[in-house]
Amino acid sequence: METLKIQNHAITLVDQVEDKLLTYFKGENLHAGEAIPNELELANALGVGRSVLREALSRLKMMGMIESRTRRGMILTEPSILGGMKRIVDPRILSEDSLFDLLGFRITLEIGMCSDLFLHITDKDIDELKEIVRLGIAFENNAYSPVSEFSFHARLYEITGNKTISEFQEIIHPVMVFVKDKFKDFLEPINIEMKKKNQIVTHADLLDFIKKRDETGYREALEQHFAVYKIFLRNRNQETNQTYFNYKL
Repeated sequence: METLKIQNHAITLVDQVEDKLLTYFKGENLHAGEAIPNELELANALGVGRSVLREALSRLKMMGMIESRTRRGMILTEPSILGGMKRIVDPRILSEDSLFDLLGFRITLEIGMCSDLFLHITDKDIDELKEIVRLGIAFENNAYSPVSEFSFHARLYEITGNKTISEFQEIIHPVMVFVKDKFKDFLEPINIEMKKKNQIVTHADLLDFIKKRDETGYREALEQHFAVYKIFLRNRNQETNQTYFNYKL
């Protein structure tokens, strides 16, 4: 297959056609839901063979940018922003480094969305959170059943009104469950020590700050709610750095 080099990266003819297709759709002012020209028209417009065009179109279909509809041919669609992420974020195949990066990203995201949460929350939302907390299943040492954990935090994501944030919660939840289970022996001692020091922040505690509309207090409490993971990640980074240092020596 024909290739060219751009900054030492091999760019195939299919890569070029894929890029040209997107430029063509934009230039023709086509929008989601509208039909696109058939393969013959596109191949002639781009000056490429139909086999190359089909491979480029197949890529766009996999990304959710094109769909084939009965009697309508191919139409443009708006892909899910995190659609590709859903396919690859499987904790069974991700490295530990990737799992921990996702864990850290989730914590940062939830703390960062505090302002949007308090901007959009309503009395009805608070009533729903109360019910979630009431029905929640909490174990010892600040551990919740996966359903209770997901229900509470997913509702917080939804309240922000940002669909992409809500979609991310659906993706990250299996990772959180996997990490908690796989590293239980490391997380549990941290939780036990925090409990001794009365440093545990529960869902009920977070809800109290929400009910009072105390954004600052909630943000600080949320930081503490996630402290077990931050301590775990910090300990792991220290161990990794020490191992690297000893290896270098």
